[in-house]
Amino acid sequence: MANAGVQLLGFTLAFFGFIGTIASTVMVEWKASSYTGDNIITAQALYEGLWKSCASQSTGQIQCKIYDSLLQLPGIVQGTRGLMIGSILLSFISMIVAVVGMKCTTCMSEQPAQKDKVALAGGVIFMIAGLLALVGTSWYGHRIAQDFYSPLTPTNSRFEFGSAMYVGWGAACLCLIGGGFLCCNCSGNSSSRKAPRYPPSNTATSKDYV
Repeated sequence: MANAGVQLLGFTLAFFGFIGTIASTVMVEWKASSYTGDNIITAQALYEGLWKSCASQSTGQIQCKIYDSLLQLPGIVQGTRGLMIGSILLSFISMIVAVVGMKCTTCMSEQPAQKDKVALAGGVIFMIAGLLALVGTSWYGHRIAQDFYSPLTPTNSRFEFGSAMYVGWGAACLCLIGGGFLCCNCSGNSSSRKAPRYPPSNTATSKDYV
């Protein structure tokens, strides 16, 4: 039951990471306008995401605009889109694979060794999905920091990390930790389930002498 509990914990953490990855991808606050300098107008706040940009007025009114052309988008936005979508797809696949291999399910119960391998594969895919999300958010965050400290960037055009960045980092860590729990648990079970090896018996080769 302890092994099944570890598997369930890892799957739960990875599932929350999957939900967080989806939330981070659709959120618009990937980068928010920075209020640095002396001549910054704080009457509105600008936000940019992977799919649209928004302007929030001090009166509470929010206006958003979806990006019109895909080919006109910067390469950082297109690349981050691909990484986050790839992470979501891999997380969905790994959820199906992990459910089949978990001890709390009845699928492949007559083949425990194969069932452990399936759960191990699900954990590995979860870790790959978390790595994709971590690379996507870190890459985008590096570009934000690079533009922020660049002397060529006007003060009124500087952006800082938005809330979607932190959600993406947290979701990636959950996927990595959850997938690691699945992998560690299955690797320990496979080693402990090996049948003991005994030396060959000498009775079969013994001969009776008169």
